[in-house]
Amino acid sequence: MIKFALETLDLPPAAADWLLDLWRVTQFFDDVADDDTILRCHLDTALWAGLIKMPANPFFMANCSTLLPVVATMVLKWQASDKAERNGRADARSYNWRAGYYDVVLIVCHLCHGSDFDPERALGLYGETLAEYLEEFPNA
Repeated sequence: MIKFALETLDLPPAAADWLLDLWRVTQFFDDVADDDTILRCHLDTALWAGLIKMPANPFFMANCSTLLPVVATMVLKWQASDKAERNGRADARSYNWRAGYYDVVLIVCHLCHGSDFDPERALGLYGETLAEYLEEFPNA
């Protein structure tokens, strides 16, 4: 699903690959945080992507000074949403925080296409609605 969505953004292959690896790694860690069953192949993929592929990716290497603060913000937003969700405080704000990956997608699109790029193309990829999100947390 995410691979197809990223293809619609006309990104250079290295940029799309880096975003796809970031998605896979963050989903892996989300599964760990949620105590979901982890397949060994997913562990191996996340380990290789996070420690080898992503740092060696030419798009990342050329843009790491811009990308790292955005990724750090994404992680901090995910931590805030996770804490709110676990404490029964899921709401519109935590829904927004949870979608930090799309902040990274947006900046990658800007780096690749410049300021003429329509931000809604990137942000519109987020497929979960607020109502769907809130259904996951009926006690919030």
